[in-house]
Amino acid sequence: MLCCIILCGTACKPDIKETGAALKYFDIKGYFSADIAHLNHLKIQVLKTVSHNGTTESKTVKIDNWGQEFNLFIDADINKPAWQKSYTVITDDSLLFYKAIDPELKMREMIIKRDNKQKVKWILIFNRTKNILYTTTEKLSYYPDSLYLIEKDQHVRLMGNNHYRIEGVIKH
Repeated sequence: MLCCIILCGTACKPDIKETGAALKYFDIKGYFSADIAHLNHLKIQVLKTVSHNGTTESKTVKIDNWGQEFNLFIDADINKPAWQKSYTVITDDSLLFYKAIDPELKMREMIIKRDNKQKVKWILIFNRTKNILYTTTEKLSYYPDSLYLIEKDQHVRLMGNNHYRIEGVIKH
């Protein structure tokens, strides 16, 4: 059930690159596509810990489909033509910070830390979905070649609260 909840919500969307439009924001989709190819090539193992409401299970696994594993990160792509003016951007030499202007947008905040050569050191994404049936908040953290963390809190009307946490420690 946990995998189903985490992987649900993917919709077919045309890639902005197919339209020829320039990307206004950081290319999160392109970044993760490159990392997925890199990790698929390495065929490394991951110490994966999954927790649901405090019940935790850990085991070392080989991830066969990194695209599926990073689906929530890829879905945080904000380079949609309709969202060209939907995020405020604060930037300096090492940080990119995006914040949603419209309260209805799922991706609320994204922070990307880069080194002095502009290589990504870490990515932090905050998502929120709210409707009459449920409220979901997600915190996605990624440290290239080392760790990814997905924390999800969900309140479903008439069913209560759920807390999910998935941590993947990438082993070299």
